[in-house]
Amino acid sequence: MKTIFFFLMLTCIFSSLQAQIVVPADSVKAPQDAGNVYVHRIAGDSLVTSFIIIIKENVPMHKHETHSEHVYIIEGTGTMVLNGTTLYIKEGDVIFIPKGSWHSVVVTSTTPLKVLSIQAPEFDGKDRIMYKNQ
Repeated sequence: MKTIFFFLMLTCIFSSLQAQIVVPADSVKAPQDAGNVYVHRIAGDSLVTSFIIIIKENVPMHKHETHSEHVYIIEGTGTMVLNGTTLYIKEGDVIFIPKGSWHSVVVTSTTPLKVLSIQAPEFDGKDRIMYKNQ
C-alpha cells in the first residue's frame, strides 16, 4: 500500500512540474518575414490562452464577443483606442479589455510593440469581429 501511495505522490508531483512553463519574453522574436502582427502562443487550455504578440504598425479596430483580455506592454509605445477612449500605452502598462469592447492599437515607437496577451476563456479566433468602417 505504501508503494502505491508513494508512486501516486510522485506521479502528481511530476505531472505538476511538467505543467509549468517559463518563456523569457526577450527570447520571443518575430521572424524576418513576419507581417505586421506576429503571434507566438505560449500556453493555454479551455479556460485561458496566453500569447506574446509583436506589432510592427497597428492592430485594426475589432472586438471579441466571448472573451476578455489582459494586455501587458513588454516593449514599445503606442496608442490604443478602447471603446472610444484613447490610451497612451508604454512598457509596464497593463490594460484590461472586457469582452465586447472595441479596441485597436497604433505603434508609436521606432521598435515594434511587444505585449503579453492573456485571453479568457480559451482564444480560438472565432469570436473576433472586425469593425466595418475601416
